[in-house]
Amino acid sequence: MHVSRLVVLLAAVGVIAACKGPTPPPSAPPPPAPPAAEAAPLPAAATATARLRPARPSRDIRIGLDRDTFNRAVAALNEPLFWRADDDGDGSLDIPELAVLTGPGQPVAEDWARSGRFMPAFHVTLRRVQRFAEQGLPKGGDAAEQARREAVLKELEQGQPTLVHTDLREAPEHERKLVERMLRVARHIESIYARQRGVFAKDRDIDRADLVSRALFWRNQGPWCEAPSTESDPNCNALAGKPPRRSGLYPLPLQAEPKFCDLIAAREDADALMAPFVTLRADDKGVLSAVPYHLAWPDEHEAIARELDAAAGEMPAAEAALATYLRAAAKAFRTGDWFGADEAWAAMNAENSAFYLRVGPDETYFEPCSRKAGYHLSFARIDRTGLRWKQKLAPLRSALEAEVAEVAGPSYAAREVAFHLPEFIAIILNAGDSRSAHGATIGQSLPNFGPVAAESRGRTVAMANLYRDPDSIARRRAQAESLLCEPDAPLEGAAAENDAAMLGTVLHEAAHNLGPNGSYKVRVGGKPPRADDAIFGGPLAATLEELKAQTLALHLNAWLQGRGDLDAALGHRAWQHDVVWLFGQIAQGMRTPEGKPKPYPQLASVQLGRLSQAGALRWEATRKAANGKDVGCFVLDPVKLPAGARALAHDVLAAKAKGDRSAAERLVAPWVADKGEHAALRATIRERWLRTPKVTFVYSVTF
Repeated sequence: MHVSRLVVLLAAVGVIAACKGPTPPPSAPPPPAPPAAEAAPLPAAATATARLRPARPSRDIRIGLDRDTFNRAVAALNEPLFWRADDDGDGSLDIPELAVLTGPGQPVAEDWARSGRFMPAFHVTLRRVQRFAEQGLPKGGDAAEQARREAVLKELEQGQPTLVHTDLREAPEHERKLVERMLRVARHIESIYARQRGVFAKDRDIDRADLVSRALFWRNQGPWCEAPSTESDPNCNALAGKPPRRSGLYPLPLQAEPKFCDLIAAREDADALMAPFVTLRADDKGVLSAVPYHLAWPDEHEAIARELDAAAGEMPAAEAALATYLRAAAKAFRTGDWFGADEAWAAMNAENSAFYLRVGPDETYFEPCSRKAGYHLSFARIDRTGLRWKQKLAPLRSALEAEVAEVAGPSYAAREVAFHLPEFIAIILNAGDSRSAHGATIGQSLPNFGPVAAESRGRTVAMANLYRDPDSIARRRAQAESLLCEPDAPLEGAAAENDAAMLGTVLHEAAHNLGPNGSYKVRVGGKPPRADDAIFGGPLAATLEELKAQTLALHLNAWLQGRGDLDAALGHRAWQHDVVWLFGQIAQGMRTPEGKPKPYPQLASVQLGRLSQAGALRWEATRKAANGKDVGCFVLDPVKLPAGARALAHDVLAAKAKGDRSAAERLVAPWVADKGEHAALRATIRERWLRTPKVTFVYSVTF
């Protein structure tokens, strides 16, 4: 379970920026839902109606709103628009500055602009946006319904739309076809993932005029609120009935038990029931059975398999490795042979394909027991600028493993490691479990299960094109300056995804493959060897593995500096970036509203506590922060950090290597408690960090 530190978001999976070809205008209501056996259409991004009042076309327009307000308003109204940048600085929106988004497989909305002019559809939408920006939500329903919609809007306001754009205008025909097919695959992936989350087709119950609730359901992949200020608000739900959160992977009566995951794990047939690629069903007597994913939802699986097979047939000889994976993945969707698909996937790399593609079930964080794999699609171009990190670190793999074994102590012996170091990729499209309401994955190591994982033959990637836009850099800098005292290194190093940021990601993802990881099995109490999730339970296992990776990233940074393999100034800037990341995770809170631990916030809180104890992070209560406004700030001590990081890494590695659940719980529990001095410090971090909305990525592709 190796999703890296920022969880993925795609507010509108699928994409388009350039408008071409005669197509019908978008319509306000979503298309009729298909029969249950079919994949449900994704919620429509566009809401302008075909019955438009005439409006005078124009080449540019002064909209009376700043770019930030415009983008937040169109997102709240579920409109497929984004003002990319004010390139000419004239304060007006010009056609080249407008990106148009759409769902996967949907036609391009020609009527926003044509022949160098904004068309009537845009002007009608603009008036709606202006009215919303000035007046807020229109009144509707009784007081309870109005309170629900206001909570929904508050949820949406905690996300800041941020564009990721891919230009395919000069791309070969087979690449454009591949993107179009992946858009269609994404539609079906979203459908399966909706079934896994227990939200399939529930958006049909949303009033067609309730645009903010539709926007929330699409962005959050369900009706439940996830932003820090609203995730526990009982009013915050996209559905008027405010249903509680329930998974689609377990029978509903079973989920009525507060600790149903532990009840399943205690059964003799727990391994079969908790296998990663099955969903649980109960007969009329309540008897549980495990149903393989491909048999549980056969129609979507077959539809995806057809697209993947067709895409394989369109690949040129130079993309033979990708074609092989596409066919293997198609077979897996028909037969459940996910490990066979892993073999073909692991054979791809930055040298034999121009693309990165992963489609199928992988990560487990999304579900209440953290044991079953969620469906996703991650699709990207290879970014070859990151090859220098591979060239630098590849010769050190055995030395890295030896150093980790040294830190772990006698409970762990170094193994032969053959993992691939991170490939850098530029994301084009994410779907299913690869997107969430906020943030984006910036590194990932897969697979999590099977022979490829056990033999360290998987792939690790770092997403090179996220958080590099000026909006993201400015937001992150403001957040950093509210919590750090004036640092020795300029704060740009903590804000942008530059070499310092990438170094932390590379080391984090490499560390997942070092030492006792998720596939490392330990014999405890005379029982047969078991992996992490069976020993610690899914949520604690996830927290430990991510704590291991992030702490080793800090330690290996110091180790590389000590060997002379890393410039000290760059290493210190990377530490600064990692500390800023830590603040952002702590701001999300330690647990979900249902009480499930959040792995990344919990690991961040443990790091904050232990590094503070070691003097590596020092809180100076009377000193002004770097923004010159807030009183009280952190000082990062690069002299004390290496010892603090090494000591924490030892404790984590030893607990994992021994399978010592009690030690793991003692390691985590003091730093995630709801009361005490540490909790108060977390509250300060949360208040300052959440002044700035979280990134909500929207995507566009120019064909």
